[in-house]
Amino acid sequence: MTATENQMTGAEIVLQALKDNGVEHIFGYPGGAVLPIYDEIFQQDDIQHILVRHEQGAGHAAEGYARSTGKVGVMLVTSGPGATNAVTPLQDALMDSIPLVCISGQVPTTLIGSDAFQECDTVGITRPCTKHNWLVKDVNDLARIIHEAFRIAQSGRPGPVVVDIPKDVQFATGTYVPPEKHAIQTSYQPKMDGDVGAIAAAVELMANARRPVFYTGGGVVNSGPDASTLLRELVELTGFPITSTLMGLGAYPASGEAWLGMLGMHGSYEANMAMHDCDVMVCIGARFDDRITGRLDAFSPGSKKIHIDIDPSSINKTVRVDVPVVGDINRVLAEMLRQWKARPTAPDKARLADWWQAIDRWRARNSLAYSMSNDVIMPQYAIQRLYEASKGHDTYITTEVGQHQMWAAQYFGFEQPNRWMTSGGLGTMGYGFPAAIGVQIAHPDALVIDIAGDASIQMCIQEMSCAVQYNAPVKIFILNNQYMGMVRQWQQLLHGNRLSNSYTEAMPDFVKLAEAYGAVGLRCEKPGDLDGAIAEMIAVKRPVIFDCRVANLANCFPMIPSGRAHNDMLLPDEATDDAVANAIDAKGRQLV
Repeated sequence: MTATENQMTGAEIVLQALKDNGVEHIFGYPGGAVLPIYDEIFQQDDIQHILVRHEQGAGHAAEGYARSTGKVGVMLVTSGPGATNAVTPLQDALMDSIPLVCISGQVPTTLIGSDAFQECDTVGITRPCTKHNWLVKDVNDLARIIHEAFRIAQSGRPGPVVVDIPKDVQFATGTYVPPEKHAIQTSYQPKMDGDVGAIAAAVELMANARRPVFYTGGGVVNSGPDASTLLRELVELTGFPITSTLMGLGAYPASGEAWLGMLGMHGSYEANMAMHDCDVMVCIGARFDDRITGRLDAFSPGSKKIHIDIDPSSINKTVRVDVPVVGDINRVLAEMLRQWKARPTAPDKARLADWWQAIDRWRARNSLAYSMSNDVIMPQYAIQRLYEASKGHDTYITTEVGQHQMWAAQYFGFEQPNRWMTSGGLGTMGYGFPAAIGVQIAHPDALVIDIAGDASIQMCIQEMSCAVQYNAPVKIFILNNQYMGMVRQWQQLLHGNRLSNSYTEAMPDFVKLAEAYGAVGLRCEKPGDLDGAIAEMIAVKRPVIFDCRVANLANCFPMIPSGRAHNDMLLPDEATDDAVANAIDAKGRQLV
């Protein structure tokens, strides 16, 4: 660009900066404070704008786009309520480490602080739910700030950022500086390479372990596909068993011999028992969340703990560890493999024989067993049949939040990273459908399925209009049990089965609702009809709502009651009828 050519309006700078940062899609909703930016969107064809029906939908769609591609998701909202509606997806992205850039409009700088129409303190409101945010008061700072926003969102521990742009700044003319020429903010320099000595100490612990376990999380996925490849190689070389958090599913294949299944509150018996009894725990890209640890003073009491994480604030935050390694998972695993291979003699895998025998005994417990019925569809069976039907397709799964989310994690096998999009830390009902739209926009030829509950899906159902408008053939697979299932389960177990407001008495006809939006509606009520109905759903090249009527009172097991240890689980065969409540009372368990 020449000196003349790089003079642009603020709105033009926004679009040019987005293009120069590789943006191809943005998810947004217009309003008065961003009309200059929308006017520039109208005059270009390089970036496609996806019009959602609510700003929360824009954020979750950008999250799904980011999680499935590894790119930064971008959302565009107006001032005031547009920005406040973005708070939920921003906090969701912060807790699950999803790279997101939110561009928000603001009232003109001369009106800031005057309680002008659609004014709010966006920077103040979003400070706790972003990695960083900016209020741009000078158009000449705008390009630099947007470039920096993308760098911060996707480097280190990924997360959301907000760039708040007053309307007069969008109209003003200033100088555009391309990404390669802007000065990087030196105060933010994430440490990428792990300390070699710390990695050596970790390798030494691992080489002498007799009851080791890999405990992996979403950080492996966030570090890119190479990190998953390195993790698989490390598992193969060491012979260690491996488990994962909800966010880390797919980093190691569910079909792998070393796979123990997901751990935590609704994790498998073998995963949780291995975590409790291990002598060396290697935590890779996870943060010792309370849904994982259970009772902290009883969490893996006899183990030495290694923690690999790019975020230094996560180290020793919840659980004290013996060997902390701060760095990018990809680079740390590469160095760990190098050191493991460089050892004079390879550690003898035979030392793990007794450990694997114990794991096989725990596996034989078959903690994911459930009672089958010929009359009503069991939700676990529905997920299993959906999984089988999806094989051979380029499949991506999103979920809402609740029982269906846990059943999807338990019974849908993920072989690759970036194929599983769910709200982990915040537990956001309404996440799955807009996230699926974001995934579908990024992967137009893929099979994208939102596994939903009948309560959660109604949180953002208006985004069906968006899916129809953009010909995004997302499939919504509703496990319809007429309840807020997880709420009802806890009310049964803890509150004397007093089902306060967890039953939905005015349920919509989901088939008619789909048709009202111009989509396809399907319903299935019998197990024998399920395979054919799922095949029909997959074959349709339009958005689909599949109303799968499942057993109303099925509970999600296994389960570690909140505040209990990993070896204190409720298993399916202990959890029938009144036996569940009696078992809890007899053992003095607390569910809150």
